[in-house]
Amino acid sequence: MARLTTEQLEAKYEELSAYEKEAYASGFKAVAGIDEAGRGPLAGPVVAAACILNPNVKILGLDDSKKLSEKKREALFEEIKEKALCYAICEVDAQTIDEINILNATKSCMRKCVEELAAKGMAPDKLLIDAVKLEGTSCDVTAIIKGDAKSNSIAAASILAKVTRDHIMVKMDEVYPGYGFAKHKGYGTKEHYAGIREHGMCDIHRRTFLKTIH
Repeated sequence: MARLTTEQLEAKYEELSAYEKEAYASGFKAVAGIDEAGRGPLAGPVVAAACILNPNVKILGLDDSKKLSEKKREALFEEIKEKALCYAICEVDAQTIDEINILNATKSCMRKCVEELAAKGMAPDKLLIDAVKLEGTSCDVTAIIKGDAKSNSIAAASILAKVTRDHIMVKMDEVYPGYGFAKHKGYGTKEHYAGIREHGMCDIHRRTFLKTIH
C-alpha cells in the first residue's frame, strides 16, 4: 500500500473532521469520540476509549485502528495522548462480560470513559460513537456506522483502545503462558483453541463465549 503524501494526509484529516466541525458549529462545547476494542475475543477484557481532540491541532494519519500497522498504531497512540485535549481509557474484565453480556459490558465501559473525562475536568456534551447507541449519559449521542473510518475523534479512540488492549494481552501471555495471547490477543485462532484443549480455560477466558471444546 502506497504511503500517502502530507498533502493527502491533510486532505483526509479535513474529510474526517466533518462530524466534529458540524457538532461544534451546532453549539456543542466538547465533542468526544468513543470506540472499543475486544468485543469478539474469547479471552481478556473489552477496552473502551474516549477522546476529545484539539480542533486546532492536527494529528495526521488517523484511521480505523485495524487498517494501521502495529508500528503506526503505536506511534499514533503516543501522539494522541500528547496532543488530545483529554482522553480516557477503561476496561471491563471477562468475568463481568460473562455476567452482563458483551454489549452491556461495552456500554458500561464507554460510560466509564465519559465519567472519567468529566473527572478530569472536561465533561463532553456530544459523543460520536462507532455504531453503538449509548444510553445513560447526559450527552447528545450520534452513532456512526464504521465511525472509526469516518471521524478523527472516533479513529483516535479506536487506536487508544486497541493499543491498550494489545498491551494488556501481551502481559497476560506472561501470566498465562501456553495460549499464545501475545500473538492472537485472545481471538479464536487454531493456536488459541489448541491451548485451551491442552491447558483448559484460565481466569481471563470468557466462559459464555466458549462452548465445549474437544
